Amino acid sequence: MSSSVSPSSMSEKYWNLYSYIFLGALAFSFFAKGLSGSYMKSMSSQIERRFEISSSIVGIIDGSFEIGNLMVMVLVSYLGPRVHRPKVIAVGCLIMSLGAFLSVMPQFLMGRYNYERITVTVDNSTILLELCSQKCKCLWPAGCEKTTNSYLWLFVLMGNLLRGIGEAPVMPLGVSYIDDFSKEENSAFYIGLVRSSGMFGPTLGFLLGSFCASLWVDVGVVDIDAISINPKDTRWVGAWWLGLLICGAVNFIASLPFWFLPYSLPKEGENENLKISHLTVQGDHCKIDPPAQPQLKFSEAVKDFFPALKKLFGNPIFLVYIFLTILQYNSLVGLITYETKFMEQQFNVSVARAIFLIGVILLPITILGMFLGGFLIKKFKLHITEMAKFACITFIVAYLLNLLYFMCSCEVLQVAGLTAPYSGFSAGCFMASCNTDCSCKLDQWDPVCGDNGITYMTACFAGCKSSTGMGKNMVFHNCSCVEGRGHGLGNSSAVLGQCQRESCTKAFPYFLALQTACAFILALGGTPTYMIMFRSVSPDLKSFAVGIETLGGRVLGGLPAPIYFGALIDKTCLKWGTKNCGGSGSCRVYDTKTFRNVYLGLIAGLRAGCCLLYIVLSVLIMKRFKPDGKEMTNIKNTEGSTSKEPDTANRKEILPGARTSEESEETCM
Repeated sequence: MSSSVSPSSMSEKYWNLYSYIFLGALAFSFFAKGLSGSYMKSMSSQIERRFEISSSIVGIIDGSFEIGNLMVMVLVSYLGPRVHRPKVIAVGCLIMSLGAFLSVMPQFLMGRYNYERITVTVDNSTILLELCSQKCKCLWPAGCEKTTNSYLWLFVLMGNLLRGIGEAPVMPLGVSYIDDFSKEENSAFYIGLVRSSGMFGPTLGFLLGSFCASLWVDVGVVDIDAISINPKDTRWVGAWWLGLLICGAVNFIASLPFWFLPYSLPKEGENENLKISHLTVQGDHCKIDPPAQPQLKFSEAVKDFFPALKKLFGNPIFLVYIFLTILQYNSLVGLITYETKFMEQQFNVSVARAIFLIGVILLPITILGMFLGGFLIKKFKLHITEMAKFACITFIVAYLLNLLYFMCSCEVLQVAGLTAPYSGFSAGCFMASCNTDCSCKLDQWDPVCGDNGITYMTACFAGCKSSTGMGKNMVFHNCSCVEGRGHGLGNSSAVLGQCQRESCTKAFPYFLALQTACAFILALGGTPTYMIMFRSVSPDLKSFAVGIETLGGRVLGGLPAPIYFGALIDKTCLKWGTKNCGGSGSCRVYDTKTFRNVYLGLIAGLRAGCCLLYIVLSVLIMKRFKPDGKEMTNIKNTEGSTSKEPDTANRKEILPGARTSEESEETCM
């Protein structure tokens, strides 16, 4: 290269190239992990039905992701500044890809999905139901016996575990890498930009989930016209495995750019230091030397671990922030994991439509809120006290709106014998005089909707004697238990599938609008809340602090929340399905009123605790970082007096809650 090119211009080009590549690569890795994570969340109902498991087991599968994080998060975060962070992130993306591919394996090991239905015999164009004259039986494969298929959901659990391990380094190492090379006033903007760009991953993940949920699980293998159920049926299983193949490929691509990035980047704007440290002039040529990598001694790292941990938890602001994060994780993870199930059961919408609406409405609004939060910090150069006040106010406003969810009520599905009585009988009695001679089995679920607007567990329980049509167009006649409008008892008909609740469908847009407003306000205060952690710990503990925050949130929030949410939701189930070879399967009908109170009540209770902690956090920050306060002045003087010492010595003297070295430099200037 010609010597006419100035060293400072070389330095600027060097920094711009690698910093932009890293920002783009990290944004795409956030996109990839968001795509996989949201897709798995959207497929929870499909996985529950495909493997015929309860919501609490689905919660365990979901929680295995957090277990994977637990296994490596602390180590990765603590060793972050001492290892090649971009390459560690690359390895994490590869592990996430492997986990996605492993989760797909059961689809190719299991047979075709056989949903629960009643045996019929065909006579020309009319189907004669052997329901009200002889014993009916479920249509299961011949020679059915319990096999290892019952435990193939463990592949999904192990795949989710690997995804958790792979995702562990992406957030703490990526965010700390950005905060190390960027100016303080730009750090929040860069992090907000990366996180908001990564939110397109969850958006597309939910859209992909919506598309796959609308496809039959064995798409391309079976005749779709022969299937007698639709996506609104609780027995419907979508092509859950298809999207995982796409997610695995995307995570693999995300790993590629990180292999070519340097160990670290110099601080933004320090061109003179770059010229001295990284440019070596030889004759008429100059070249860029990469930053020297410090030698990592494992014994020293272990020795300093507990003092660093004590230093973090000795900071009351960070301690309260951790408790706040744990409660937020509990409410958020519980909300997202069972949101599609709640919409399906409460508002009579299909899982595919619920996933689609989350992807096209809620997540884009969340992205906008996160981006605006970061932009406001940069635009108005908010101090940590101002960020705390802003985050506290936005969360409390969102919480008050959240309480309005309880007003979006919907009636319970009227199922004869479960939630509605037969004519002349009380609710809870499955048999009546109109079907006592039909020999109906209580463990079957193939619902029909009578002319009276009541759902019956099977055509047998409706007392139907015959039917016409095929597949989804089947209509049942001479139903002795159905008293239709304008017809006497026994002269009415029923159609395949459960009855629709029109009033619930009409209330859904109001619920969606309220949820959109809450999501935007919460996201608006999300970035300021996140930046509080960076401004309240010493610079050498940033990466460790992010790891502890993520670990605490996921282990004490992300791990237990899906399990106890799922277990409590299971308690609201009124009718369980039956597995192919017997045994309890997934839930078919919930008590929607109790479901609503449990689901929304848990979220409201957890967020009430968050409101209290936000207030405590704001008070602590205002006391610690008050501009005219005595402690603030002492911190500035301490940093000014130690600025002439070697960098390593300076790091040891910085206390939790002290401002960063970049802030003290700007103050001295």
